[in-house]
Amino acid sequence: MRTVPANSRRGPALDIAVVGGGMVGAAAALALSRAGFSTALLEARPPTPWNAENELDLRVVGLAPSSIALLDDLGVWTSIRNARACPYAHMHVWDAENGAAIDFDAASEGRDLLGYIVENNLVQWMLWQSLEASGVRRLCPAIVKDFESRPDRITLDLADGESVAVRLLIAADGAGSPLRERASIATHGRDYAQRAIVAHVATERVHAHTAWQRFLPTGPLALLPLADGRSSVVWSLPEAEARRVQSLDDEAFLQELGIASDFRLGRIIATTPRAAFPLKLQLADTYQAERFVLLGDAAHTVHPLAGQGVNLGLRDVAELRDTLVAAREQGRDIAATHVLRRYARRRRSADTFDAYAFDTLARVYAWQTPPLVAARGLGVQLLNRLAPLKRRIATHAAGF
Repeated sequence: MRTVPANSRRGPALDIAVVGGGMVGAAAALALSRAGFSTALLEARPPTPWNAENELDLRVVGLAPSSIALLDDLGVWTSIRNARACPYAHMHVWDAENGAAIDFDAASEGRDLLGYIVENNLVQWMLWQSLEASGVRRLCPAIVKDFESRPDRITLDLADGESVAVRLLIAADGAGSPLRERASIATHGRDYAQRAIVAHVATERVHAHTAWQRFLPTGPLALLPLADGRSSVVWSLPEAEARRVQSLDDEAFLQELGIASDFRLGRIIATTPRAAFPLKLQLADTYQAERFVLLGDAAHTVHPLAGQGVNLGLRDVAELRDTLVAAREQGRDIAATHVLRRYARRRRSADTFDAYAFDTLARVYAWQTPPLVAARGLGVQLLNRLAPLKRRIATHAAGF
């Protein structure tokens, strides 16, 4: 990032540019445009069109009620739900070492559902379909080579030689965010030295609209309900073990997965091709710079054991939108440092709490010595009996 004098001459500025057109970036562009800000979305390549005839995307997200509320407010939730989304009302979590289990049930929380399992590609595609009609200027393909910060605007230099001037730049360009690096914002965290293997599987028993998660000595295994009756597998394993499991033929994989899941859904009878991605905890040291903020994975990545990564990003979107609208109503510059600091302080505090809560949970379930395993089991059994505490955990996970 280069800083230049305010008297440099450029074209008129848009209010906001969002760089990164994934679920969080597209939701941010749509939310801000709907809130009355002139907005551009820049993305290197368009999303793959979603089609009901295609195989389900291997990447799925468990949308919490707060995320559903935001998507509904943006006018896309009904289309997503009607296309291919699976509600779940129960969650069963159990420990392979001591058998201790905890259950979450929507009815006991006074709700119909805990959330929906939805394909990433479906959410992104429905958001993209709404952008143009909402007045978002889509620049795709577009690659930001650099940006220049001035007292009154930021100018983005694109790879094709064009430039875009805006009042506020939002980086939603992923965990390896080039824009975050150009803004000289450092990150900290840890590499879990694990990979999550993902696949969709057919099982002997129905998933019963329940999210199943078993904590194994090697890491958590989740079976998430899909709209077509199958389950989505998210199996976290140490690097070497993940490579071994990836290399298995389908028959051997199905057998090992059945054993790992304690055959909770009966035999695993079919699988899609598998994919894997590395796991790490990463938090940006700050979420803001001059006329610049971070959203989603560019700001934070967390362990997938709680399935909250995208939900945290969508909460970033809602917080930023509300902060900018409040600033405008008060006659303030939406990209003023004190305005962006309010968003950054609130979201970084919330994201940090959640990220380290998930990290602590991963560490606790990694305990292997018998006394600690026994203590962990007693703690889980106690928690399962404490309805008020369970309710607080469920309410927090819901985003309320």
